[in-house]
Amino acid sequence: MEQAAVIAVREAVSEQRGRIEHLLAELARCGQDDPGFTRPSYSPEETEAHAIVTRSAADLGLSIRQDAAANTYMTLPGRDRTLPPILIGSHLDTVAHGGNFDGAAGVVAGLAAVAAIQSLGLIPDRDIMVMAVRAEESVWFQLSYLGSRAALGTLPEGALAITRTDTRRSLADHIAASGGDPEALRGGAPTLDPSAIHAFLEVHIEQAPSLVEAGIPVGLCTGIPGNFRYPDARIVGRYDHVGTPRRFRRDAAMAGAEIAQALDQVWQANEEAGRPMAVTLGRFHTDGAAHGLTTVPGEFRFSLDVRAYEATTLAELEARFLADVAAVAARRNVEIVLGPRAEVAVGEVSPRIRGGFEAAAAALGIATMPLGSPASHDAAAFAKVGVPMAMLFVRNANGSHNPDEAMEIDDLIAAVSILTAWLVAETCGG
Repeated sequence: MEQAAVIAVREAVSEQRGRIEHLLAELARCGQDDPGFTRPSYSPEETEAHAIVTRSAADLGLSIRQDAAANTYMTLPGRDRTLPPILIGSHLDTVAHGGNFDGAAGVVAGLAAVAAIQSLGLIPDRDIMVMAVRAEESVWFQLSYLGSRAALGTLPEGALAITRTDTRRSLADHIAASGGDPEALRGGAPTLDPSAIHAFLEVHIEQAPSLVEAGIPVGLCTGIPGNFRYPDARIVGRYDHVGTPRRFRRDAAMAGAEIAQALDQVWQANEEAGRPMAVTLGRFHTDGAAHGLTTVPGEFRFSLDVRAYEATTLAELEARFLADVAAVAARRNVEIVLGPRAEVAVGEVSPRIRGGFEAAAAALGIATMPLGSPASHDAAAFAKVGVPMAMLFVRNANGSHNPDEAMEIDDLIAAVSILTAWLVAETCGG
């Protein structure tokens, strides 16, 4: 970019500080909890968050629509509306007692970038569409990217029948109550044709303090991990008296501990070999109604999420896990029922867009660093179906999925500046 264009972009984005602060403050009043924020997927709180960003988009004169999954699209029309649009998106739901920036900052960033382009008096050559996505947080329905996958026509079979973990009502019921049309989703027809999307871009807070550690405000995503999950695994042994000798026991808790230890050993070996991955046992417990100080546990439950950046690595990890499960079951004389399985694909970043982000940051004088995402994001659902994808991460001191998410507005403005500069160069001949 020429220096004059760089200065213009920097000033146009800086002028959006008030809009950014106002939107984040409005969202902070939506789903306030003690502590943090709770905006469950397909809840009145999530719907109100969509209404908040919709009002802001209306103030900008953007065209607004919702699809059958109640995702919201806010579009700045381009000169040639037949060209594939650029989507900028993220989610507005949270985990229970989460923070106000995970997901929401990305939607706010998209609207701020569009407003900056408008203030520059530029008309893009193609539509720029800000997408507020539903139901990214898998904690509520035990499946990832529900809003994105519904829009892309890639919802897993039977997804509409699954129930939300707190209400026990079906996804179809929740979509209908949120203004969507679950019947229109049953055929699997996509709202968005992946072959007709120019790019999907997402701004998100970092979810481990790597940028904070490095003293750098913005990260350039190098990839999004895929995963395999067993959300409701169960080990069945036998309840026994505390005095039962070891050779007679069928101890479900010890079997769970062995599985956890085996997973941790595999994780450590992969980290030492330079193959980043992660293991999370989010639920790991005996039955509270039956356990006790003098009782050998006869039942144990756990959930498992294993993620890595290469599909071949994931396949190897799952094969090793299944072999360890079989060995533990035989050794401990227990039955291990893994239950339903879920997975998401590895999200590959477009080298071209990432390079464009890097060039834009250099022109703007914003320090960046390459950063692999430790978490899953809607962008991965788009990458899986072939849409060119890239992400920007914003420095965040205290991790995410907690009330203490700590993003500085200046850092978000830096990310919006990179995003805006890329959009100008890509669509306005800048």
